[in-house]
Amino acid sequence: MSIWLTISALIAVSGALYFTGRARVRALVRGEVASLHSKQEYHGAYLLIFGCAPAALIGMLWVAFSGTITEHFVAGQLGAEFDVLGTDQRAIILETAREQMSGTVFGQITSLAEKAAAIYREGTRLVNSFFLVLALLGFSLGTIMGWRRITPQLRARQFVEKAVLYLLMAASGIAILTTLGIVFSLVFETLQFFRFVSVSDFLFGTHWSPQSAFEGAGAEATAARNAQIFGAVPVFAGTLLISAIAISVAAPIGLLAAIYLSDYAPARVRVVAKPVMELLAGIPTVVYGFFAALTVAPFFRKSGESFGLTVSSESALAAGIILGVMIIPFVSSLSDDVINAVPESLRDGSAALGATKSETIRKVVLPAALPGIVSALMLAISRAIGETMIVVMAAGLAANLTINPLEAVTTVTVQIVTLLTGDSAFDSAKTLSAFALALVLFLVTLTLNVIALQVVKKYQEQYD
Repeated sequence: MSIWLTISALIAVSGALYFTGRARVRALVRGEVASLHSKQEYHGAYLLIFGCAPAALIGMLWVAFSGTITEHFVAGQLGAEFDVLGTDQRAIILETAREQMSGTVFGQITSLAEKAAAIYREGTRLVNSFFLVLALLGFSLGTIMGWRRITPQLRARQFVEKAVLYLLMAASGIAILTTLGIVFSLVFETLQFFRFVSVSDFLFGTHWSPQSAFEGAGAEATAARNAQIFGAVPVFAGTLLISAIAISVAAPIGLLAAIYLSDYAPARVRVVAKPVMELLAGIPTVVYGFFAALTVAPFFRKSGESFGLTVSSESALAAGIILGVMIIPFVSSLSDDVINAVPESLRDGSAALGATKSETIRKVVLPAALPGIVSALMLAISRAIGETMIVVMAAGLAANLTINPLEAVTTVTVQIVTLLTGDSAFDSAKTLSAFALALVLFLVTLTLNVIALQVVKKYQEQYD
């Protein structure tokens, strides 16, 4: 069954339940809906919840446990031939079986893997059928129970509103648990990395070369070697350098554009200029990267040569400027919104005191909009710090410790991508260093958000 057919069937069933619940309560009161405790719409939603909630719960159990149940079924059917294999070999057999079932394996495979694929296909069908029967049974029982509970005196509104409240709480809980899961996974893997490299060597070391990570010849030799190649200062310096260039471009241009659009531009200009400027945010970052690598970087290199300067073909300046252009919409659009939110009475009062428009903007409007502008700048900085594609194509991969924007540098996100691609073991120091970088990046962005909140809290004022 295709996904669209499934969605269409769910919509049809939900609509049928809703209108059936309404019709049921109308029939009980013979059309006298004024005598109902709750509106007929709530009775329809009541039956919808009773019918769909059990099926939805069984569906979540299917998503969570069907794979595990199927693997146990396959392992039991393969018998002793499968049991004598090691843990890694069994995992490879099961993975090959899944890929064979989905048609993504080509070429020769072992007879055991081929047998496992056939059993996996049959097990998947049986497990899916089992959960489908359970879902239909839960749907039927829930619908019957809801149908019998519908009466004119039923407090359907309270039930539906409480169900919606629980749904909102569950959504909030999922968001919180997802965040906690990300943090705990980063912390756990980072602690594993610090078994190979000390925290001080990682945070204050000045040489970054994880590709030459050393894994042999004793623990002491390995630790001494790794301490020399996992110094992340060049990576942090490159990230800060490119982000500083980007925000130096985006902040003045974006803020001045927001001031012009909000206080100076005619209505017909604003209607056209703002959407066109916001189109910059919709351009894929790979397009910015191509533009930086093929146009901007060669332009800077040739311009530098004409002045006797040595400019790298991949430079922080090219990446930072294009990155700044990319985040201009974040600054301009958000700043424009907060400037327009400043009450017009403040502008009128300033004009009544004899201030010019420019004085009103500098001394009244911008101070009033400062919390929103700071938030826009912090969002833009966080976006710049987290960018990868532009930096890969325009600034390169070299971890140079420099503040010269004409040289090639790298950033945290670029190194994370580089370290997590390839065939390195997941528990190696090279791979685990990506999680340490990610944790530092997370803490930096969290700090920026906290600073933004503190600035907003300090300068925020209420205007009537």
